[in-house]
Amino acid sequence: MEKKRLKKIGSSAILLVTAIIWGFAFVAQTVGADHVGAFTFNGIRFLLGSLSLIPVIHFFEKTDMAPALKKKTLVCGSIAGVFLFSASTLQQFGIQLTGNAGKASFITGFYTVLVPVAAFFILHKKVSPFTWVGVAFAVIGLYFVCMNGGESFGLGDVLTLIATCFWTAHIVFIDYSTESVPPIRFSMVQFFVCGLLSVICALIFEDISFSSVSDALLPILYGGFMSVGVAYTCQAVGQKYADPAPAAIILSTESVFGAIGGALILGERMQPRGYLGCVLIFAGIILSQITPRKSVDTVSADGSKNK
Repeated sequence: MEKKRLKKIGSSAILLVTAIIWGFAFVAQTVGADHVGAFTFNGIRFLLGSLSLIPVIHFFEKTDMAPALKKKTLVCGSIAGVFLFSASTLQQFGIQLTGNAGKASFITGFYTVLVPVAAFFILHKKVSPFTWVGVAFAVIGLYFVCMNGGESFGLGDVLTLIATCFWTAHIVFIDYSTESVPPIRFSMVQFFVCGLLSVICALIFEDISFSSVSDALLPILYGGFMSVGVAYTCQAVGQKYADPAPAAIILSTESVFGAIGGALILGERMQPRGYLGCVLIFAGIILSQITPRKSVDTVSADGSKNK
């Protein structure tokens, strides 16, 4: 019993590290946006992230796959990669326009509330009453964050919110289609597809120079190896022994760490109503993870969006 409890504590600590890495990834994206275009940034970091999972597969998924499972992994991973490309591209453009890591992290965190709602309408899964209360809290909080200090709901906010809808679709698709698919191989495929699509768009729409990539190298490396490779591995290991509900709540703190990172590293500040909005969104996220004990087949987001 004591050993099991220690494993759960260790898992919680690992998941907290994951949330911290993902939260500070918003800072890396904001800094990277000052030097390279959205397609270039995402293309390099997701290809690096895909490559970084090769040794992880060696340790966690050594066994050979049957041809049918291999095909399913490639097909589902490719479709998920298209969703990931859409979400990450819109998010990066949104961050470029707003230039605010904390704000972007809380708007993106809105997906945690939307996933159970989308699963209710699309997959006909039961939703906890707490989720609907969480949605109300999050919507009000979103208004305060985006209308902070008399600002209008800008284009960057709109793009980040649309990206959140794609994150939602991405997670619902994974929940629907990938139950028997090896998760790390699946992720490597989706990261590769996302990176490839981003590089193609970068070659068509952006001017890529060695100097600009060099200036953004540290954020790109953080986004590729830390946010994708290390954080995903930590999540896979951490969730092995953690209970789903606490794991989801711990991972959802990425939005808080995004705001902390923006304040500490970028010197970002919001008006009091903006911080109130952040608190309401986070309260909505926590409420959306509460599942009545007797409820079965009730869905909640687990915060496993791969950035």
